[in-house]
Amino acid sequence: MPKQIHLAAHFPGVNNTTVWSDPASGSHIEFDSFREFAQVAERGKLDFIFLAEGLRLREQNDRIYDLDVVGRPDTFTVLAALAAVTDRIGLTGTINSTFNEPYEVARQFASLDHLSGGRAAWNVVTSWDAFTGENFRRGGFLAQGDRYDRARSFLQTATELFDSWRGDEVVADKDSGTFLADPHPGAFAHRDRFFDIAGQFDVPRSPQGRPVIFQAGDSDEGRDFAAASADAIFSRHSTLEAGQAFYADVKGRLPKFGRSRDELLILPAATFVLGDTEDEAAELAQEVRLAQVSPATAIKFLEQLWNRDLSDHDPDGPLPSVDPVVGENTIARGRASVRMHRDPVATAAEWRAKAEAEGLTTRELIVEVTGRQSFIGTPQTVADTIDRYVQADASDGFILVPHLTPGGMAPFVDRVVPLLQERGVFRADYEGTTLRDHLGLPLRHTDGASAAAS
Repeated sequence: MPKQIHLAAHFPGVNNTTVWSDPASGSHIEFDSFREFAQVAERGKLDFIFLAEGLRLREQNDRIYDLDVVGRPDTFTVLAALAAVTDRIGLTGTINSTFNEPYEVARQFASLDHLSGGRAAWNVVTSWDAFTGENFRRGGFLAQGDRYDRARSFLQTATELFDSWRGDEVVADKDSGTFLADPHPGAFAHRDRFFDIAGQFDVPRSPQGRPVIFQAGDSDEGRDFAAASADAIFSRHSTLEAGQAFYADVKGRLPKFGRSRDELLILPAATFVLGDTEDEAAELAQEVRLAQVSPATAIKFLEQLWNRDLSDHDPDGPLPSVDPVVGENTIARGRASVRMHRDPVATAAEWRAKAEAEGLTTRELIVEVTGRQSFIGTPQTVADTIDRYVQADASDGFILVPHLTPGGMAPFVDRVVPLLQERGVFRADYEGTTLRDHLGLPLRHTDGASAAAS
């Protein structure tokens, strides 16, 4: 039997993936945008929707970066509202483990799981930069090397809170007047170098027991964290070769944590552009990329590597002849992507070589190196490619990121999903009610053991 494909929809984040200037683009604040996006994804029987989160507005050159969408409502508030206007689709929120507290987050996710009938998921992320921390009482406190230690402790503490209710304590017997079968439900105590808390957790056990846990780290430590604790990984490796290497690496780590391969799903982010012909799709993809990387955006991306003011640089000219300023990045603050440039001078040399070899201007080079669409082609081509990648163990499915909101998922739902359904690799309808049902993940018992999803 072929593997079943898992598909999800990512409401685009506040970055240049979103072409907010397009006439078809809607609000990133008004609830109707989130409602339409979620309902279209649910019409396509997708596993879940995914919301990212930013805890501080990005800055560049000491100004708020406003070439992308600026600002977004609180994740829990949006997901709770979506629970009321959807029935089956999972609701995944990105919540930081560095600047929050376990009791509060566990309470919010347990509540969301109740309100949604068992559809909650938590993408556990970390942060260490003092720039983001300035918005919180721990500004600049957490050393980079401690972020995963705190995340592990945070998740363990939250799990203890979720499991502090067995699920059979509330009897609510009206005849006898007995509400609780256990006089001490929700009792917990956790003490380590990060947390020292004890008391009674006040949210009874939710339909899934615990939310589905996602993790998005790509470092060696992040991969181990996911292999030990996560139900799914939000990966950035969406090509066949890179996906297969990441898949084999992470799945190969599971046995040392006492887990089997089917207990962790790998779901890369993927963008797409559809056309009636291959040529039309390619043309549309290029138009989208040029909209995502305007001349002004190209210069801002250039500054993020060069770490200097390049506002006078010509985006239609060659790359700067000067080298990047090495050291702490003071131009672009609050961007994780900046930290990925481990050796800015070497990266600049690679960019210059590529631009010279291919005759690219600055803007054209930025279009090439900042990521192209994952899937480009006719609906048949895209369906074939997605299926091939999943069957070849490059992933277990994809988290799809459209360039338009709220209607950007509709073409995929209407034109690609039916083709996957026809070949028997994607559901024709939801078979269960919880997100764990959709993902084929076991329910978790309070003792840490698992049972087949009901």
